[in-house]
Formats: sequence, structure tokens, C-alpha cells
Amino acid sequence: IIQLLSGSTEIKLGDLSPTRDLVYVADTVAGFIEIAKSEKLTGHDVNIATGTEISIGDLAQKIIDQINPEAKIVQDKARLRPEKSEVFRLVGDNRKITETTGWKPQFSLDDSLTQTIAWFRKDENLKQYKAGIYNI
Repeated sequence: IIQLLSGSTEIKLGDLSPTRDLVYVADTVAGFIEIAKSEKLTGHDVNIATGTEISIGDLAQKIIDQINPEAKIVQDKARLRPEKSEVFRLVGDNRKITETTGWKPQFSLDDSLTQTIAWFRKDENLKQYKAGIYNI
């Protein structure tokens, strides 16, 4: 998001294949509140998750589609994680929170991206980040 909103016509990424389960911040906060209100969950590990996953490559394409459909994904070897440090699949099982509290995510991934991109489009937010700096 930062790369594209800073004027780049490409997104530089490492491995495009790892998958992640992404939860919008408003859904995460709502999940925390439901956990705090539930005596049944006191002292338990609880996943706040969507239960669905998306690859980094597919996520990048969704971001491109919303910001600049002409942009391209470029795989950059400098952005590959060191051997044995990459987690290739992260997807959460949200059954405990949904069955106990009824919580479930209210924002789709596309809506979450739209909201996040809108936040970053504000100059005061975007200027807090540097598109050219990559940290592993």
C-alpha cells in the first residue's frame, strides 16, 4: 500500500506464496471486547481470526487492483526471508470465540483493504512511513 501510494508503479516483494489470515482492526477490537465480557474464556487461548487465508501474491494483486491496476508485482531477492525463518501458512481457527460469544468478522478482506487504503491516503498517515525502507 505504502509503495503504491508513494508513487511506485510496482510492489517489491519476496516470496509470494506464504498465506495469511488477515483480520481488520475493528473486528479484532470487537473480538477483544467479546473475550473480555465472557467468563467462559477467562484464562483460555482464543484466536481472533477469519478462518480464511490469502497468499501474499494474491493480496498484493488485490491492493494493486484498488490503487493502480497498471502496477506490477516484482519479486526482489533482497526481500526473501532468511532460510527457516518464513512461516508459510498462518490461518486461525476461530471456532472457540464464535461458538462461545457469537463473534464473527464483520469486514470482508476487500472492505478491510478499502478502509486501510483510505486511511493511508491521508497525508498525515502516509508520511509516517517510508516506502523505500524494508525491514525483515
